[in-house]
Amino acid sequence: MLAKVKFCGMTRPEDAALAAEIGASYIGVVFADGPRRVSPAQGRKILDAAGTRVKRVGVFGTNEPEEIERSVEEAHLDVVQLHADPTTADVAAIRDKFRGEVWAAIRIAGTHIPTNAELLFDKADAVVLDARTGPRLGGTGHALPWNDLARDLALDRGSCAVVLAGGLSPYNVVSAIRTLAPDIVDVSSGVESAPGIKDPWLMREFYAAATGIHR
Repeated sequence: MLAKVKFCGMTRPEDAALAAEIGASYIGVVFADGPRRVSPAQGRKILDAAGTRVKRVGVFGTNEPEEIERSVEEAHLDVVQLHADPTTADVAAIRDKFRGEVWAAIRIAGTHIPTNAELLFDKADAVVLDARTGPRLGGTGHALPWNDLARDLALDRGSCAVVLAGGLSPYNVVSAIRTLAPDIVDVSSGVESAPGIKDPWLMREFYAAATGIHR
């Protein structure tokens, strides 16, 4: 397997069920502001459709810790993904109350990983690399400059898991994996026919390209 796959921005149970059938390792729902936002109750219904073989990820923005805690409980999350420029203190605050994994997103505007983000590689269970494009926290379809980031990532990553997001699709994910060797690739808009509506053919093609496994 080249990389594990996370399908994110799910808004429909049938899409989550298909992601699990295809072989996804992670399925994500978004509790941050944006076109794919769902409520905790909706998130649980969507994630329940995937069964028990995939890890359930909740993506949060500027949500208060108490709101995150309620969402974790209601949606039965395995992973909390902090996507609004989290600090190591933010990671620690969630970890104090949550036994699952805590992922921290680093949103990149230029061609380098910010130097003040290095500590996140030591504190988080995984670091999510995503493109910074205006106020939106993700799902914009903008790709990162993978070649430029390769050197920074080699210096920073250590033993931390790396999740690569930002503009991935069935057509470029192999190149991204070859360049940065992420542990997990994270796709949302790259397998959609409309925001939050996943295309079954694109999902299957992405999984096959990212893993080398055809289902």
